[in-house]
Amino acid sequence: MVLPVHDVNPTRRTPWVTRLLLVANVVVFVLSPLALAPLLGQGSAQSVCTQLAYLDQYAAVPSQVIGDDAPVEVATGAVAPGAPPGSVACVTQSPPPYDKQPWLSVLTAMFLHGGWLHLAGNMLFLFVFGNNVEDRLGRVRFLAFYLGCGYAATYGFALFFAGSDTPLVGASGAVAGVLGAYLVLYPKARVWSLLTFLFFLPVRLPAWLVLGSWFVLQYLYTTGAGLSEAAGVAYLAHVVGFVVGAVLMWQLRGRGRQQELRDPRWGPYAPR
Repeated sequence: MVLPVHDVNPTRRTPWVTRLLLVANVVVFVLSPLALAPLLGQGSAQSVCTQLAYLDQYAAVPSQVIGDDAPVEVATGAVAPGAPPGSVACVTQSPPPYDKQPWLSVLTAMFLHGGWLHLAGNMLFLFVFGNNVEDRLGRVRFLAFYLGCGYAATYGFALFFAGSDTPLVGASGAVAGVLGAYLVLYPKARVWSLLTFLFFLPVRLPAWLVLGSWFVLQYLYTTGAGLSEAAGVAYLAHVVGFVVGAVLMWQLRGRGRQQELRDPRWGPYAPR
């Protein structure tokens, strides 16, 4: 409902880690079979089976992650003949031809996305809010913070859905941690946003309103009280990542580089 596009919160050093994460996510997606269809599970039968084999190897699966159990059967990428009309059957292999480490799949899954919109949404939020959090924490600590929030989000989701075999992909949990950190550090920073329910009207809103409303929406979807249904989205991972990021930053907020929130265009009389 509120789409952030730019924040009025200058940094004092170049956010190289944020930029590296943006490039890495885009490159991995473009080079993966997940870019062949607008959404996971769509496209030709061959495309679907190729995607399934790719996810079996690199995506995080809650039932595997929570018990640190490697898969016993995986898709090969080939299409099985004789599938009923309107469905796709893929050839599987047991045991897998590779050694999958579930704990490591949590890391690889952070750089996979289910479609162009999924990728664009995550990268937009990381682009807008990641640079200031990196500026405060420093590059090495920011990278550790980002990955730590991603791991916490995935394991938190897996704890609640331990029996699920649905693959988890996306940087959403890690990015949500960055949003939680930004809210703790810069609640009054101004964020240029588009109001999607008012024909994308541009407005400048405080960060607490933009990020607070985003979190509330994720929580409502998690509890089933959302305004609409959006199957296939791990909203609980967003909530966990956001809370973990906010709590960690609350503990770390007194450390790192301090900076003013003022918009330099306003001079010394910038409104708070």
